[in-house]
Amino acid sequence: MTHTLQLPVSAGRTAPYTLGTPKEFTPPRAALRSRVAYAAAHVVADPYGGNAPGAPAALDWERTLAFRHELWRWGFGVAEAMDTAQRGMGLDWPTAAELIRRSAAEARAVGGRIVSGVNTDQLAVAEPRLTDVTAAYLEQLSVTEDAGATPVIMASRALATAARTPEDYLAVYDKVLAQASGPVVLHWLGEMFDPQLRGYWGSEDLDAATDTVLTLLRTHAARVDGIKLSLLDADRERSLRGRLPHGVRLYTGDDFHYCELIQGDDQGHSDALLGVFAAIAPAASQALQALDENDLDGYRAAMEPTVPLGRHLFASPTRHYKTGVVFLAWLNGRQDHFTMVGGAQSARSLTHLAELFRLADRAGVLRDPDLATSRMRTFLQINGGPV
Repeated sequence: MTHTLQLPVSAGRTAPYTLGTPKEFTPPRAALRSRVAYAAAHVVADPYGGNAPGAPAALDWERTLAFRHELWRWGFGVAEAMDTAQRGMGLDWPTAAELIRRSAAEARAVGGRIVSGVNTDQLAVAEPRLTDVTAAYLEQLSVTEDAGATPVIMASRALATAARTPEDYLAVYDKVLAQASGPVVLHWLGEMFDPQLRGYWGSEDLDAATDTVLTLLRTHAARVDGIKLSLLDADRERSLRGRLPHGVRLYTGDDFHYCELIQGDDQGHSDALLGVFAAIAPAASQALQALDENDLDGYRAAMEPTVPLGRHLFASPTRHYKTGVVFLAWLNGRQDHFTMVGGAQSARSLTHLAELFRLADRAGVLRDPDLATSRMRTFLQINGGPV
């Protein structure tokens, strides 16, 4: 099969593109050592389900769980029911709860690491009270811990609505952390990922918000494994990392600067909990294996080519990155269709996805050129692209 396609490059313009030879990546023979790395996994929609905007999510459970096994095979822990899985963008709480239970059971069966999102998205009231938010968090905390997953206490839209001061945030988190049976991961998601989280931690001033986070972490250091930071600001991440209490990890959620932040410097490094890892798992695994051997050249050779892909995948509006993650999963044969819960497959343009195709090829993460070319050609035909 010819691997040359005529791809759109801008409105009304196309250019030929020929896929390169896939890079060779090898799964690790043992657990990754030098960094703790979680990949936030997407969900595979049931193409025969409703999955219309506002409808309950209908998942293809077999394909959804198979993708988690693929991430474990490459050495990653799975971050379940996070924003990559469309929490707050189509994945309702009853389906998320079932997802957490099923994935945690699969993790136990293979000895895979798993953390899972604890949120408040079951709340239906327009003006929640702090007590409502606390109760919702505790309900989801119980489900997650009963399933056997480590909780990730996610940033809550309901809390952002109900809280008026930094002290309101601290009061809710104090109660939730007091009920946790073991260490949890905290989660700071910037407004570029979710505009409804603007002013989280009680201030739009990020310096003030950071002080509130550090107050919480210092109070509960023994109950916190780490904090996932997704602000797309490498300097701020390094600054916070250097101020964390001893033993608390910084899990980078920076899908722009992850290469340099994970590599680290003389002042330390970040561990990782990243949505981009779901799209670049083989390359990222190869990079982390090299880092385990202190092979910095090998690390950069595998990881750096993925950075342009990550930056494009998470381009503004950043919250729609899930569409690109699912598109790449389809191109790579991890699912048989490009359908998403909530109809989110329509959230990115033809030109955006064509560039994603090019960048994924250059990063070496299109694993089967015949399949990727065939599916991209079909996608272009269906969506009015060049043929």
